[in-house]
Amino acid sequence: MSYTTDIKEEISKSIGSKSEMIAELSGYIRNNGHSTINGFQLTTENPLICARIEKHIETLYEIKVTKEIKDSLNFSKKDLLVLTLDNKKDFILEDIGYQDKSGNHLTRPPQYIVGANEEIRAYLKGVFLSSGSINDPKTSRYHMEILIEESEEAVFVQKLLNLFDLNVKILTRDKGYMLYIKEADKISDFLKIIKANNAVLYFENQRIYRNKKNQANRLNNCEQANMDKVVATATSQLDDITVIEDNLGTSLLDDKTREALEYRKKYPEASLKELSEIISIETGIPITKSGLNHRFRKIKELATRFKNLN
Repeated sequence: MSYTTDIKEEISKSIGSKSEMIAELSGYIRNNGHSTINGFQLTTENPLICARIEKHIETLYEIKVTKEIKDSLNFSKKDLLVLTLDNKKDFILEDIGYQDKSGNHLTRPPQYIVGANEEIRAYLKGVFLSSGSINDPKTSRYHMEILIEESEEAVFVQKLLNLFDLNVKILTRDKGYMLYIKEADKISDFLKIIKANNAVLYFENQRIYRNKKNQANRLNNCEQANMDKVVATATSQLDDITVIEDNLGTSLLDDKTREALEYRKKYPEASLKELSEIISIETGIPITKSGLNHRFRKIKELATRFKNLN
């Protein structure tokens, strides 16, 4: 079962007031329903969503909705559940803000449908149940989207979502519009808005895990980069030492610099900091990393002079 299905089944079990049920029905029907010869139909593959919409309609309007099971045409293994509004169809569609008294489709629902914060949340819940999806944060990038056919509805839903500072963007698609969010914290906020509390906990747990994993990878990469730098520095210093020794030039170095040369040969894999600590302990004379680096600069200068002569 997908993460999106988990979310939709969780919010399909929630309970709301009458005004919230109307707002949720409005959001769902405006983005799912279509007129047919037999009446007005709603379709879904999810039995819980189907049962919820059916129950809302029966509770609010005291009618029995016609339900059919059809074969899905999109190669899905799931059956298509079809709810048909025939009895009280026009009254219901007018009440949930789908059409006006003359039967004309409304490009946006009346203000009373989404007049308060809880009604807005319920409307967004209905829209998400109809055509929303969220990637599983465990297996993919952070991404939430809602597909909407009508441009006016897409802009309206975008404005509702952005009332909660979700930074929702909109793109044109072949068959409508896609509203989307790619920021993890905003997706988490949306889940809180529609009261998918279990989905929020899962999302945040996976988000923490991914952040820690990414941090560990960055630290490992940083550590590897530092190791590569240590190896490169030591290799360069050993190359300089080889040039000097091949040209019998160690006598041209002062005692402290010759000491650094010998310790580098003895500890070829040590970093400058490690080498300075080793010399300080073994000789009893403290030397800093900076001081040791100064001695190796003298070695490099002498090696360069020999290279130029050759």
